[in-house]
Amino acid sequence: MEIIDSIVELRHYLDSKRADGLSIGLVPTMGALHSGHAELIKKSTNICDITVCSIFVNPTQFNNSDDLLKYPKQIEKDTDLLGSIGCDAAFIPSVDEMYPDDEETLVMNFGVLETVLEGAFRPGHFSGVGIIVSKFLNIVQPDKAFFGQKDLQQLAVIKKLVKDLNIQSDIVSVATVRESNGLAMSSRNLRLRGNEVQLAANIYRVLSSSKKRILAGESIGSVLTSVKVELEGIDGIELEYLEAVNSNTMISAEKIADAGSISICIAAYVGDVRLIDNLYIKQED
Repeated sequence: MEIIDSIVELRHYLDSKRADGLSIGLVPTMGALHSGHAELIKKSTNICDITVCSIFVNPTQFNNSDDLLKYPKQIEKDTDLLGSIGCDAAFIPSVDEMYPDDEETLVMNFGVLETVLEGAFRPGHFSGVGIIVSKFLNIVQPDKAFFGQKDLQQLAVIKKLVKDLNIQSDIVSVATVRESNGLAMSSRNLRLRGNEVQLAANIYRVLSSSKKRILAGESIGSVLTSVKVELEGIDGIELEYLEAVNSNTMISAEKIADAGSISICIAAYVGDVRLIDNLYIKQED
């Protein structure tokens, strides 16, 4: 596996692969890789001839400086994992490589996506996501780019980005990979301590029970109200939001007939670790 830290070198490497008629897949990550990331890599290697995984903790998408400082970093372990599962190139740029201009960077606005759920609680987050994903898509120019469904709102933002800017890369979503207790795999899980891992399993438990109840005919509003009360009674969990939404627009859904694809989305603190998750109630074909 190639390990590359400069844009010029990466472009040169990819140009040689395209000259041989090979297709390119991109998996953008912030490192601290786990089985969920591995699933993205495997999906790419199954579909594309060459797979590039970027590892870059993007400062512009953190509205909390402490969260940025605490984000886990394990480059050697990450590159070992990538090499073992068939990744062809790891792109590991510095902040200066990705943001060479010290002046204030570009700002993006994604409309209603900026005002709901993650947008409401993390102002500026999706601007940072949009900028860095645009950079990686422009640098790599992949045939396909792979993103996990765990970050459902981010997925909606990226799809809008690609559509509005006429970017030719196809965006491929990959189902959330979970621990045996249902906890969605996340780099942030490395920060959970003691009984916090089992506490965090309540997130998926309430998502699953909510889905069953809604599909059984209970109203979305009554289900979410009772689940919020339940979560607020668990010591060690601080609920930030729990909403049923259109999976593509993130607009609140009051009835299961409101959209072709509806998901329940949640954000909660377990101790001082902020976790997000979601579960489709129904999906479009």
